[in-house]
Amino acid sequence: MMLSVVHAFTDLPQGEVDIHGGKGASLITMTAAGMPVPPGFVITTGAFDEFRDCAGLSGVIDAELAGLDVDDVAAVDAASARIRAAIERAPVPDGVRVQVNEAYEALMRGIGTETPVAVRSSATAEDLPDASFAGQQDTYLWVTGEASVKEHVRRCWASLYTSRAIAYRRTNHIDEFGLSMAVVVQKMVNARAAGVAMTLDPATGDRSKVVIDASYGLGELVVSGTVTPDNTILDKITFAVVRSHLGDKARELVAQDGRLVERDVDPARRGMACLNDPQLRAVAGLAKRAEQHYGVPQDIEWAIDADLPDGANLLLLQARPETVHGAKPRTATVPQSAATSGFSLGSITASLTRVPV
Repeated sequence: MMLSVVHAFTDLPQGEVDIHGGKGASLITMTAAGMPVPPGFVITTGAFDEFRDCAGLSGVIDAELAGLDVDDVAAVDAASARIRAAIERAPVPDGVRVQVNEAYEALMRGIGTETPVAVRSSATAEDLPDASFAGQQDTYLWVTGEASVKEHVRRCWASLYTSRAIAYRRTNHIDEFGLSMAVVVQKMVNARAAGVAMTLDPATGDRSKVVIDASYGLGELVVSGTVTPDNTILDKITFAVVRSHLGDKARELVAQDGRLVERDVDPARRGMACLNDPQLRAVAGLAKRAEQHYGVPQDIEWAIDADLPDGANLLLLQARPETVHGAKPRTATVPQSAATSGFSLGSITASLTRVPV
């Protein structure tokens, strides 16, 4: 009997980066802590390792990367293309395939209807204390149906070897040995507004603040820098607004007729803040809860789901340590009382938008 290589978010009290990757470990842990995380499951690194070993891919990967000159952009691109093609055409072991099918069917039963999902890369090397892999592996949004989910899981595995990921690891001396990839499959959120929040000021490292970037639609346009979002700084204790800047928010990524569409935002909405004061306080409170749980400053992704009622529609999509200032010790300029004591994309089909995360 093959060991379980797929874990629902609700299966475990805590995620493990070596097994679930950075995103997956965070989502399992946050679910166990009672945070408002959309349901889903993680295809563990064990599944990828089994797939890689059964398909004999390690030899292909090692041969392509041996002696590769990271400064030769054309050579890196060519090696990446060959590795990814090999991964995308290799057969998936029956045991892995069956477990993924069962997890997907269980997720759909729990939701009560066939609904789109996000298929998200979750690498073991994500968000290291001195490195960040944001934007280097792929996430696919609005994926519908079992066959399409499995196709995009394989694409996520392949994205471990994008040109930018290979070059980044080489440049930062991150060993390829033991590198693996988990994949998150999670109910898609129909976001009215979304974005990121940090439990410190990224410009100064001030841990007495929460900084929120927000825009209309799905948050991928914020994460990728495609739009200029609303930016708000709040006091972490009182949640009073310290400073705010209205962003242009010229584009939004929304679901339309079963696919994702990037469209213009009309001038009237662009000139309005996409979050009101209660929503800002709720996002800040969510980020602070994540920080209290993990005990270190957090960089979270959040969304307000248009399909859920007010008061129950703020969802946590991801939480990770803030890697620039968060690992540094507190300085005397930040009062202890102000610091809590203790949280991108390829095409789904030819018609959908590819956004890095």
